[in-house]
Amino acid sequence: MRVPENAPSVEDLQKTVRRWRLPPFLLADDYRHWDELKYRTPPAGLTHEGWWLALKYQRMVGWKSIPLKDKRGCSFGFSIPDRISKQLHGIDLGAGGRIGMPEPVTNPETRDQYLIRSLMEEAITSSQLEGAVTTREVATAMLRSGRKPKDRSEKMILNNYRAMRLIREVKDRPLTPELVFEIHRAITEGTLDKPDAAGRFRRTDELVTVEDDAGEIMHLPPAADELTERLQAMCEFANEKDSEPFVHPVIRAMILHFWLAYDHPFLDGNGRTARALFYWAMLHSDYWLFEFISISDVLKRAPAKYYKAFLHTETDGNDLTYFLLHQSDVIRKAIESLHEYIARKTREARENQSRLRDMRHLNHRQQTLVGHALRHPGTVYTIEGHQRSHDTAYNTARTDLLGLADQGLFLKGQSGKKMVFHPTSDLETTLRKSDT
Repeated sequence: MRVPENAPSVEDLQKTVRRWRLPPFLLADDYRHWDELKYRTPPAGLTHEGWWLALKYQRMVGWKSIPLKDKRGCSFGFSIPDRISKQLHGIDLGAGGRIGMPEPVTNPETRDQYLIRSLMEEAITSSQLEGAVTTREVATAMLRSGRKPKDRSEKMILNNYRAMRLIREVKDRPLTPELVFEIHRAITEGTLDKPDAAGRFRRTDELVTVEDDAGEIMHLPPAADELTERLQAMCEFANEKDSEPFVHPVIRAMILHFWLAYDHPFLDGNGRTARALFYWAMLHSDYWLFEFISISDVLKRAPAKYYKAFLHTETDGNDLTYFLLHQSDVIRKAIESLHEYIARKTREARENQSRLRDMRHLNHRQQTLVGHALRHPGTVYTIEGHQRSHDTAYNTARTDLLGLADQGLFLKGQSGKKMVFHPTSDLETTLRKSDT
């Protein structure tokens, strides 16, 4: 990936652009970076430099600075274009309240399976963004079965899964440096070349850079001796609620994501920790739907856009709006993906409803398991996997599976010392007979 050309500053343009004047109307602004805009045709009567200067003046309206500073001591800031305002409105309506939410995620009987699915999805894709090379299918099977990870990639995913569960547990706590270290330790323990680096700052003799696949340096973070002060400032910003000027909670969560990634305070695991802090901030501000959403799944589909959002911010006067625009689009797509997933699962449930309607003696967990077995007849089920899928007690999961075996729907077997269950080869026939 190429580092974008630094955008001309307003101060420099004011000195060099002759006879510049602001247009008597607002210019259309889709918030392109100078690196892209310089190749487009400017409006009539404007040079590229004059066009850029006019846009920069427009973007300064409503500009808000934040405590994050770059390596030169210059502040970062942002504005709120209409596109972000619209996205924020949708998030406020759809992610913090209950109105219009899909029934499966508000129903206590079914919400756990969607929660576990989202925790696994975020754990897997966030790790894959940082280099984990296992497949989703293998990783999901590991998490559901509870088997020990076989390599570093699987350990990264297991750590991420545990860290996402930790975020749910600590969401009501204020953010402190100690909590950030705890989250980082959960994410990186047992996966680092230097085992003692989990849960501590990088040291002055530990050079950390962000590079592309070709080895070109994309970002050189602040010096290690600044990290204590910078992390404290980040935590204070995270815990503010009634600050002036007002910062919307979703904007604050996105900025935390950027802030930790920019400071890169750890030897490794910075990206995963940054995304974990985003989740902490969203849940801390009562956007409960984010327990069920995976932003990393969206980021993994277009990682270049993710990294470019960081670069555009750094190369245009610390304008965080580029990153906020990107992240607001990511959030919108993640929410849409959740709705699409639930709609698909609802259709599948309706298709199986006729087969299961006369089996009301099966509880909702057993019905879900039978429905899964109908779609994946070769699956082997364990008590531990069923327990994790529904976040239930071991004895409850054991009773569920033994009950299905007693009714002739599953076969019970042994794999070593572990009890395993297979759907019968004539499961559909058995269900059809139960309908008659």
